[in-house]
Amino acid sequence: MEPQKLNDGTEVTIPLRNLVTIVIAVVLATSAYFSTQSRIQAIEQEMAKTAIVRDMNTEFRIRWPRGELGALPADARQDMLIEGLERKIEEVSQAPSRAQPDVDRLSVRFEAWTERVARLEESFEKDKGSAE
Repeated sequence: MEPQKLNDGTEVTIPLRNLVTIVIAVVLATSAYFSTQSRIQAIEQEMAKTAIVRDMNTEFRIRWPRGELGALPADARQDMLIEGLERKIEEVSQAPSRAQPDVDRLSVRFEAWTERVARLEESFEKDKGSAE
């Protein structure tokens, strides 16, 4: 037998069942390849997102205790209450100095009343001595 030569006009006979099987196998292999590629890309994107979130969390974890990222509403309310208490303490500590003019005025009035009572007592003693 003589070896066959292959060229453009060479005919190949293959059963239809084998041809369909080959086509289905190629389609399945192609679809498996693209679905695997798609899954790998999805996993890579998820890893990139996780890395971004992790980096943001690390930044937050470091900067939050330092007070570089703001405060919670409860912290703001607590700060306002503390400032209010500080003002009250300052008012109370300054109260004696604010009351000093009133004390001075009252001591002057007290001295005036003391003098007046002393004069009334003298006049009473005089009247009492003259009546006897």
